[in-house]
Amino acid sequence: MSSIEPNRVPVIITVRGEQYYDGADPDVTELMTEGYLTEGEDGLSFSYQETDLTGMEGTTTTFTVQGRQAILTRTGTVNSQMVFEEGKQHTSLYGTLFGSLTVDIQTSRLRHNLTARGGILEIRFTIAVEHTVTGKNMFKIRVRTKS
Repeated sequence: MSSIEPNRVPVIITVRGEQYYDGADPDVTELMTEGYLTEGEDGLSFSYQETDLTGMEGTTTTFTVQGRQAILTRTGTVNSQMVFEEGKQHTSLYGTLFGSLTVDIQTSRLRHNLTARGGILEIRFTIAVEHTVTGKNMFKIRVRTKS
């Protein structure tokens, strides 16, 4: 039985992250990197290699969008899976070289227009580490095919 290789397209991924803390200006980070967009049976996914700039060198980050969920999976020096689903909370383990932490994700907004040619994924959420809220966060990710 042969399996069909999913459609894997080279892309440019721009990740803008914002963290909001009470009474402080947001902490904004932006990363532009190369990666791959894949269309498979379980939805669309895009992945890229983390670098020393993000502090997670040796880690592959993958976002998979399926139905009303987006799942962020990291494998390598950091291992985690975070599930984003608007109006719901999901709990997961965040594993690092120094140990594991419990992470609660409460998603307030999840929007995307991703297709096999790219698009935008926006997620707004609060994150609690070991059940202590650390702030509000936002990801705005733009995926475009390499030309």
